[in-house]
Amino acid sequence: MRSAQSWWQDKLHRLSLHSRVTLLAAVAVGLAVAFVSIAAYVSVRQQMYQNLDDSLEDRATQAARSGVLTNNAALQSVSPDAFGLSDILVGVYTVDGVRVGARKSTPPPMEAPELDVAKEQNVVSKRTVGVSTGPHYRVVAVPAQFCPSNDIDLDCGPGEYVPAALVVAQSLKPIDRTLHNMGIVLWAVGLLGVIGAAIAGNAIAASGLRPLARLTGAAEHVARTDDLRPIPVIGSDEISRLALSFNAMLGALAQSRDRQRRLIGDAGHELRTPLTSIRTNLDLLAQADKRGGLRPEDRQQLLDDVRAQMDELTNLIGDLTELARDTPQIRNAELIELSNVVEDALIKVRRRAPNLEWDVSLEPFPVWGDERLLGRAVTNLLDNAAKYSVPEDARTDGVPVGLVTVRLQDGVLTVTDSGPGIADADLPHVFERFYRSSEARSRPGSGLGLAIVKHAAEQHGGMIYARNTPGAGAQFTLWLPHAATQTR
Repeated sequence: MRSAQSWWQDKLHRLSLHSRVTLLAAVAVGLAVAFVSIAAYVSVRQQMYQNLDDSLEDRATQAARSGVLTNNAALQSVSPDAFGLSDILVGVYTVDGVRVGARKSTPPPMEAPELDVAKEQNVVSKRTVGVSTGPHYRVVAVPAQFCPSNDIDLDCGPGEYVPAALVVAQSLKPIDRTLHNMGIVLWAVGLLGVIGAAIAGNAIAASGLRPLARLTGAAEHVARTDDLRPIPVIGSDEISRLALSFNAMLGALAQSRDRQRRLIGDAGHELRTPLTSIRTNLDLLAQADKRGGLRPEDRQQLLDDVRAQMDELTNLIGDLTELARDTPQIRNAELIELSNVVEDALIKVRRRAPNLEWDVSLEPFPVWGDERLLGRAVTNLLDNAAKYSVPEDARTDGVPVGLVTVRLQDGVLTVTDSGPGIADADLPHVFERFYRSSEARSRPGSGLGLAIVKHAAEQHGGMIYARNTPGAGAQFTLWLPHAATQTR
């Protein structure tokens, strides 16, 4: 059974959707027609038999009451044609088992059921005798009182009547012929209905699946040519909504491809700068060694410059690697105390910026997330504030030359520097990858730090925005949801 079912499923799966829709329509209509035809056939057959039984019983009961056909002499001498019974067989079956039939007429079947009617006198027997391929009768027996007198002019007295059953039988050939013709008509109508359903299903499939065919062609065109232009959409049905979703996917794919190209282009440009500087310094060092070498202090300065460029290159590669993880949400999140993450970042940045004053106020706030990614984002925020809080011409003589204010309250981290602020034209772009304002081009950095902050905020379900603070510099606000409102 399972193998047969698997075989059918395999055959169906090999059919095209168009063929399956056509087949489904034909099968559905075929089953409906078959059900209606069977119900109609059974109902008509039952009704015809019921009508025949009622007619036979009524006519037999009237004949039994009239007493003519239950009189032996009358039954032997009178033809049934006179009583409107020319189309049936008539006979009497007495309680003694005597079978009496009309003269010159074939007696009806009279067996045990009819004898029971004669004995009980309060029931009616109805049955079918014979087979459909041969003599085929519907036999009805009703209670009667039989007069065995042989004199047609002499009636029996009250004690002379014998309990009997008046038996009538009618051939079922007319009904069988009618049902046979009806079956042929139902089969013909059903076959025409299935053929019509198949044709209609084919037309509906062709019309309904035409947008899907266009969508399939568009997908194949995209795979073949890498052309991400959206396809035209007409209507508002399910396939149209699928086409809209496909267009949205194409739009997202186009944006992702553009971002990827821009990232690769910008990364190539940004990587070229430190690599060129490193190569230049190494060439100078090699040429100097060929001429006898450099003074120790000049040689140390070149090596320090190379190390600085290597550090910048390392940081740039790390930033690019972080941004390349284009996952919509962090995985393996853990419960983190955000204030501890900020404190650890402060320790690192203070070590790199000892000539700044730090005004810090932190409140505990638990979040679910990636501690490494959040630490990198907070460190980038603090590094950015430290970088712009120190004037370019400042002298480091141990006196603080700038102030960075850090506040963490209710999951909102604000970092305010004492720098020149951000130009209004640059505010909408500060979180874009590799974007650097005109003021930032003279300072070290890759332009990826704030992009990583935004990336981390979005992955943790938070947000980041920047603004200028009157009387101070730029202020960055990072908001993260509480751990109690997040799912693991």
